[in-house]
Amino acid sequence: MLDYLSRKQLQKLHDLKSDRNAQRILKEMDRYLSSFHDGQKIYYLNKEGRERVNCDIVRKKTFNVNHYLMRNDVYIAYGCPKSWKNEQRIFYQKGKHRIVAVCDAKFEMNDSTYIVEVDNTQTMKKNETKIEKYRRLVERNVLGRNPKFIWVTTTNYRRNLLTELCEGLNVEVYLSTDFH
Repeated sequence: MLDYLSRKQLQKLHDLKSDRNAQRILKEMDRYLSSFHDGQKIYYLNKEGRERVNCDIVRKKTFNVNHYLMRNDVYIAYGCPKSWKNEQRIFYQKGKHRIVAVCDAKFEMNDSTYIVEVDNTQTMKKNETKIEKYRRLVERNVLGRNPKFIWVTTTNYRRNLLTELCEGLNVEVYLSTDFH
């Protein structure tokens, strides 16, 4: 479900305590995992691991791994919501009016819909377009009574821009470093 995970994320998810204990357990799972380095060791399921958990999605080494890791940090920080779904298409159409947005993740908690967006390498113009779509979806009550938006980005400058662009929406903008 989470595609790629760092050792620290696996430690948090499974309460593995010390780094040494986490390394030991990951070594024991070696036959089910593949890994690569991108500033840290990143793990994903290999063929045998996918068969073990009945997963059809094949993952390979990717240079876009930080996007996945940033999204996973939100999943872990919000308590691993059961309703969490990645890459969700949000669609509205009435007559000739059509709005389509794809969020990085979506989940329900405390009678609210949460929309997760990861701003890792996206242009600010694309973010602005997406935010405008969300405004129109909120106006049409497509996302429920009290939608909340969670953005994760990489710099204070980008956080400030996103906060400004999202003015009027119920939004939290985090830096990726806020989760470590």
